Amino acid sequence: MVPGVTGMRPASAAAWRDAGSRAALRVALAAALGMASIAISPPGALAQTREVPQGRSEIQLSFSPIVKKVAPSVVNVYGARVERQQQNPLFEDPFFRRFFSGDFGVPRERVARSLGSGVIVDPSGVIVTNHHVIENMTEVKIALADKREFECDIVLRDPRTDLAVLRIRDKGVKLPAMELGDSDALEVGDLVLAIGNPFGVGQTVTQGIVSALARTQVGIGDYQFFIQTDAAINPGNSGGALVDMKGRLVGINSAIYSRSGGSVGIGFAIPAAMTRVVVESARNGGKVVKRPYFGGRLQAVTADIAESVGLERPTGALVAELRPGSPAAEAGLKRGDVILSVDGQAVDDPDAFGYRLATRPMGGQATLVVQRGPRKETLKIRLAPAPETPAREAVKLPQRTPFGGATAANLSPAVAEELSLDVAGSGVVISDIADGSSAAQVGLKKGDVILAVNGEKVATSRELDAALSRRARYWEITIKRGEEVFTAVLGG
Repeated sequence: MVPGVTGMRPASAAAWRDAGSRAALRVALAAALGMASIAISPPGALAQTREVPQGRSEIQLSFSPIVKKVAPSVVNVYGARVERQQQNPLFEDPFFRRFFSGDFGVPRERVARSLGSGVIVDPSGVIVTNHHVIENMTEVKIALADKREFECDIVLRDPRTDLAVLRIRDKGVKLPAMELGDSDALEVGDLVLAIGNPFGVGQTVTQGIVSALARTQVGIGDYQFFIQTDAAINPGNSGGALVDMKGRLVGINSAIYSRSGGSVGIGFAIPAAMTRVVVESARNGGKVVKRPYFGGRLQAVTADIAESVGLERPTGALVAELRPGSPAAEAGLKRGDVILSVDGQAVDDPDAFGYRLATRPMGGQATLVVQRGPRKETLKIRLAPAPETPAREAVKLPQRTPFGGATAANLSPAVAEELSLDVAGSGVVISDIADGSSAAQVGLKKGDVILAVNGEKVATSRELDAALSRRARYWEITIKRGEEVFTAVLGG
């Protein structure tokens, strides 16, 4: 059968023409012989005629040509890190240690490992995979389908999209790279192949269709806009390739919906359009992906809102707030506008808008169509990165405090974007926390905005560092986390 098509025989155009000619010839002969009645097949009967295949091409239908083309570009990704288990504080007491000998109580080390897949996107050895495959890993290597192995450096981590970029350490090696396709051209029903290393059993190919597009309620990363497929995807497929029928990369397999841990026919892939942005940032030497800054807050359009602005259905992204001087404000957007499209691509909700804007190239402008009251307006928005004003001034906070292992930075639109914070104005924020540190153990989190220490307001990273440098028996810390503000008292 033709893959993806049911109820049809594998016939070439020539075979169809020959069958039609033979049927016409039978009708003409019957008329010439003066037959009293002629049995003419009803419409559609010809399509049900079963005949022996007329050539090898009619029986040799296979995805193997595509697989042979793309499989060498899909790799296994192995990550590892050494974890040092903390020693019990009791063993630091000389009196207690008198009763124990040897290495009892000595910190032990164990190796944590991860396994996933990746795709070679540049012959020089650039590989894209999922961020969660190499998250917290310090050593990464890849294995090709031909059994070659290479040590890799982690060039860029982008947890906001759950993507990461690796580069092999060997210079001068040329690897088989896969072409990036146009994920925006995909349609529901298109045939796709998923290639990866499920359960660590080795490279595996599964086939299915695009089940849905623009899935925005998956809960992975900040940019919710996924390709849904029924091609079997299982643990270990993460970071592998979703390939179209021309052998082009249209998505990076990222997640499955499952209650048992196995595939149930619902898998999600990050579109190639987003993958291209992350890969280009890595090629240009960036450690952080810079994306166009909007400078406003959006919300979903309800049925009531749609009716009030004259929309036939609840679609688009409602502008709820604008920040002065931002590209959104400069473009002439107003509160209450509903954004309907970006550069001709429809916007169904705020997540879809975020994806469309994030995949626009930096520099230049994008065209927005908005619903403003009873009429539509066309606006141009500047595609520029979020400004880092005030300067970041990152500071590692004192170790002998509950903030030990944390890094603080001045809050700016750029820092807020990196930390996925929907905040405006200035302040000081926790931008990084080391695993196992004092800050992590007391419950501090990346993105916490520190408002005051021991009743003293802090507005910059240097002010926070100075406040923590003073000796204290305890620390009273006021924190803003999301929309919540609370005060915690921690021991000195």
